[in-house]
This record gives sequence, C-alpha cells and structure tokens, in this order.
Amino acid sequence: MARAVITDVPYRLTRLGVIMSADPEAAFEAEGVLNPASGRSPDGRLWLLPRLVAAGNVSRVGIAEVLVRDGRPAGVRRDGVVLAPDAGWERSHDHAGVEDPRTTWIAGLGVHVMSYVAFGPLGPRPALAVSGDLRTWRRLGPVHFEYQPELDADLNLFPNKDVVYFPEAIPGPDGRLAYAMLHRPMWDLGAIIGGSDIYRPAGLDDPRPGIWISYTPVDEVRDDVRALTHVRSHRLVALSEYEYEAVQIGAGPPPIRVGEGWLLIHHGVSGTLAAGWNRQRNARYCAGAMLLDPGDPGTVLARTTSPLLEPLVTEERDGTVPNVVFPTAIEEIDGQRFVFYGMADSSIGVARLDSVEAP
Repeated sequence: MARAVITDVPYRLTRLGVIMSADPEAAFEAEGVLNPASGRSPDGRLWLLPRLVAAGNVSRVGIAEVLVRDGRPAGVRRDGVVLAPDAGWERSHDHAGVEDPRTTWIAGLGVHVMSYVAFGPLGPRPALAVSGDLRTWRRLGPVHFEYQPELDADLNLFPNKDVVYFPEAIPGPDGRLAYAMLHRPMWDLGAIIGGSDIYRPAGLDDPRPGIWISYTPVDEVRDDVRALTHVRSHRLVALSEYEYEAVQIGAGPPPIRVGEGWLLIHHGVSGTLAAGWNRQRNARYCAGAMLLDPGDPGTVLARTTSPLLEPLVTEERDGTVPNVVFPTAIEEIDGQRFVFYGMADSSIGVARLDSVEAP
C-alpha cells in the first residue's frame, strides 16, 4: 500500500505565559526551574516534574501540581523532590545531576517511564526510572545500547540526551512488537578525552547530532521491566534541515498519536554551541514539529520548515541560558493539549497546541 503524502505539519503553538519560575530563596532551585516532565497521578491530578537547579549546577527532579483555571494551566503548587543525584553514576568531581526528565505513561506496563540525563564521570548519559504514582521512582539504571556491527561504533561510548518513549508498543524492524525510544547521540568526544576529533558510525557523513530510534521487544519487557534499559536496532530518524535547527535537533516531549501519524515536537538549535558541557551563550533554541509514520515511526512524513515557537518574549530571551525555548511535556486538559517548555533555563512556560485546518 502506498504511503500517503503529507506536505506539512498541520499544528501550531500559541504561548500562554509563564507557569513556574525559580524561587531564589529555595536552595534547590536557586539557579532555575526548567524542562519539566509531566503526568497524571492515580487520582487524576496533573503534575509537572521540573528540573530544579541548585548552586553549582546540581540538578534534581521536583514535583508540582498543575493548577487549572478556566480550562488552562494557571500555576503550580510545589510538593518537593522526587529524584536526586544519589547514585555514583549520576555524579562527577565537579558536577552532579538528574537532568531534563521526560515521562511517558505506558498503559501496557502500568507504569510511568522516566528518561533522564544522568550527569556522571563521563558526562551526560541517558538513564531510566519507573513509577506508578509519579512520586516513588525505581531506578532501572543507565541505558545500554546493543552493539550493531553495521554501525561500526559502540553507542555506549558517546554522550546521549533527549530520550523519549512512545506510549504504546509499535512494530520493530524484525516485525515483533517493541517499545521504542528516540534519543540523540553526540559524536564529539572531546569533552571527555580531549581533542577535537569527531567519531561517528559508519555511513554517517553529517557530524551534527540528530534524532535516532532504538527498540526493546515487548516480550522481554513484560518478563522484566529492566529490559527497557537494553535497546537494539539503532537507526537514524532525522538530521537538521532548516535554518532554525542548523546546529542540531533533538526530541522534545514524548510523541503523541494523531490522525496523521505520530506527532513529535522537537527542538532545533541555531547559532554556535560552546565546546564541552558549559552552559551555552551563543545558541538559539526553537521548537519545531515532525510527523512520523504510524507504521514505521523511524520514518519522517513531514516536518516544519520554520519554528512553531521561538524565543521572543523576555522570559525566553533573558535567563541562565538566553534565547531558549525547550519543549519537554504535552498534556491534555478538557480536550485541549498544552505544551510545557523551558524558558532560558530559568522558568517554565506553557503553550496551547492546536491543529490547523487545511485551507
């Protein structure tokens, strides 16, 4: 059967304002609240799980109830910390963090799956945790990428970020149902071993970080949820194409199923990224979108040629890291979808996600 041709991504984002800002009197968030995950607790209440940054760039994952007024997010009620960099592989000699969480409710497993960046001795590495209530999280450990001979590269050697899971099982490359994750490996190892050489898999000519997909068979996860940390069948999904994402792209919130396929809100970076893990000062982060094939989510059907949201207001332009719009969560309230995003690594904003009728 021929695949339908889609020429555009018929969605738009409309900013609604700031929903959470750092409290300078609170030690855990003195340097920013940003890039939240989200989910609903068993009683149906909506929660954000923001990244909280303390002095020294030490990150924790907090929890805050979303307060709704007139059918839209209007503020939050803070309720503590749910994950801190307590494991040795989440700490280095000058940095520590459980950073930029994303959460996906996987109904087939009956758990929220949190992916997060563990900032350990060798830099940022993806890790997973699971919870039934968004409060008590069980670490599954760092993600392990199975060796794939045709890539001629061990993906475990490379820093990696922006891991998000699909909310349901999808067909894997071998035809078996699988749980799939998107991720963003980075090929420059200079921040770890020194130098400026770029190491990349066989057949990849473009050194810019892009979006990849990897899989874990459903039957293995049903036997032991820890199998989610062992992924295979790695494949490139998308690289930078347009001006607003000229430097790199990465997944934003977990994909959501829409009529056209899987809608992925992503971030694109333009400008100049500094070397190493230092906070960026000369880059510009915007939000775009892609539609992924419903039968093969490793295939892009359409993508936005210009950003859906870009740093224009003061809270997005001025902050710990200026000029940043960084989407990380999507939730539905009374039939309307909202996207939560980091603003200049200092605050959290919310935007309304709408479909756009074809002319």
